[in-house]
Amino acid sequence: MNPVSQKAMKLWASLGSRFLPFADAATPDLPLSRLLRLSLFQVAVGMSLVLLVGTLNRVMIVELNVPASIVGVMVSLPLLFAPFRALIGFKSDVHKSVLGWRRVPFLYKGTLVQFGGLAILPFALLVLSGSGDAGNAPVWIGQFGAALAFLLIGAGVHTTQTVGLALATDLASPESRPKVVGLMYTMLMFGMIAAAIVFGMLLADFSPGRLIQVIQGSAVVTIVLNGIAVWKQEARRTSGATQATAHPGAPSASFRESWDVFIQGKDAMRRLIAVGFGTMAFSMADVLLEPYGGQILSMSVGDTTKLTAALAVGGLLGFGLASRVLSRGADPFRMASFGSLVGIPAFLAVIFAAELQGAASVLTFGCGTALIGFGAGLFGHGTLTATMNAAPKDQAGLALGAWGAVQASAAGVAIALGGIIRDVVTAFAPQFGPAAGYNAVYGLELLLLLATLVTMVPLIKRRDTLLMQGQLN
Repeated sequence: MNPVSQKAMKLWASLGSRFLPFADAATPDLPLSRLLRLSLFQVAVGMSLVLLVGTLNRVMIVELNVPASIVGVMVSLPLLFAPFRALIGFKSDVHKSVLGWRRVPFLYKGTLVQFGGLAILPFALLVLSGSGDAGNAPVWIGQFGAALAFLLIGAGVHTTQTVGLALATDLASPESRPKVVGLMYTMLMFGMIAAAIVFGMLLADFSPGRLIQVIQGSAVVTIVLNGIAVWKQEARRTSGATQATAHPGAPSASFRESWDVFIQGKDAMRRLIAVGFGTMAFSMADVLLEPYGGQILSMSVGDTTKLTAALAVGGLLGFGLASRVLSRGADPFRMASFGSLVGIPAFLAVIFAAELQGAASVLTFGCGTALIGFGAGLFGHGTLTATMNAAPKDQAGLALGAWGAVQASAAGVAIALGGIIRDVVTAFAPQFGPAAGYNAVYGLELLLLLATLVTMVPLIKRRDTLLMQGQLN
């Protein structure tokens, strides 16, 4: 290393954890460089999410004239796989492999499934677009192919994300695990931001062929990133037959028994209900934000794709603020409630953007979108931290899987409902204009945010009571 590089590295290291978010998650056995390499699987997940929830739903609704209800159902198809996240995490805990790995086989399987969905998707879009000879094929073939591709991508994302986070938890020391999980989700936001910006640039001059090239490139990048992420991360054990006993944290009970112990914990069900309500509130508009910008505000494909970057930037800022405040001992339920409160003016800004004209309309819409991401980041980190703190002994992986399963399932239901409600209101109430269907969904999200706040109030009061009792004693 030359002298200039040495000075640069010393300066970078001297900044410390104050200016390098989550740098304090690293340990001598798990340096930050290794953590960042492992987090590349989250970058691949973020890229796929931008494609599914951002770019493709707008293109299919606006450019390909696919009904929003069908697109909403397609985007929500990963819901069918989401409830298995807890089971996947549990199976990877007790998996026995001749090669001595527990997590890596599941990561590779998830990567290949995700790649398969991205490989099928271009052919389905060719049929839907009617390009070339594909235009002679029945439309239902394209819709079926797109639905299958969405399902495979979702299954791969759920598998790699669940097992990847479990592997990160294995590698980290107990005291640094919450910070490592925070780092992983921060990299997810970075992946979404980077993908949204790159996709927006590549699709500035939109054509079906260019979109297919973007999807094919994403498939290749997914394989490369996940391969680099898991390379030499998990140590091989000498005996596959004794893996479960060799790992001290592996549960010996069955999944049903472990789940019963977890769900019977104090306030476990209320926490999961709050996660479900809040996730639905922040996710129902995911499939509609870009079409709303294109159809109501006349924004281009490149501009609406950049909205996903604004959503991710807001989420990243929310996650960063929550991490800083929660590390000082703040109440995670109070943080999640504050995130729900932020969502209320955010959705109101999105609704009123249609009433403005020109740049003011786009600016208001963009600010509202960023605030939605910010509120979702506060809410997500707060509920995740609360779940981790309340997890029974040796069940952190199961708790993380349960949180992810409820979150993903609620998001899938919300996305499907969002598309269906938008189509139904638009069809039966045309006199209210094209924005009526979108506004009906945004209004329902406001009600869900209020329901989330009501659900979490007892959790906040109970924690405050316990703190007061502790101070008195």
